[in-house]
Amino acid sequence: MKRALACLMLLSTMMISPLVQAKEAALMAADPVLEKRVMALAYELRCLVCQNQSLGDSHSDFAIDLRSEMREQMSQGKSDEQVIEFMVQRYGDFIRFRPPVKSTTLLLWFGPLLLLMIGALVLFFSLKARKRTVKTTPLNDEERKRAEALLDDK
Repeated sequence: MKRALACLMLLSTMMISPLVQAKEAALMAADPVLEKRVMALAYELRCLVCQNQSLGDSHSDFAIDLRSEMREQMSQGKSDEQVIEFMVQRYGDFIRFRPPVKSTTLLLWFGPLLLLMIGALVLFFSLKARKRTVKTTPLNDEERKRAEALLDDK
């Protein structure tokens, strides 16, 4: 049963992939310079359907539609910044792989550093407290003789 399901999934993937590629080829710009510009910008934006994949890498319908929208806007003479601004207004800063530093993204940019600093402080103070609680006392003569006897047995 598992083999049949795996074969069915593989077969469906093999059948769908050429259809997606054909749809994408039909939408591609006739101008190779424009197409190169679209794809360069598509690799800077995130596909919201796929997990951590750029619009250039994704073959989802959403990514294909957004690339088509980008082609249309660029053919109308809009700059890359205007296209990005349109996408950000529509889908939010999450669509960017590198969101801008502003009040709503401060935690995103500086949160890991803040957590690292908190962890270092916790480690420092816990080691300091541990050092105070652990007392080191030298061995007396009887304990030293016993330790030497244990070492000599090896």
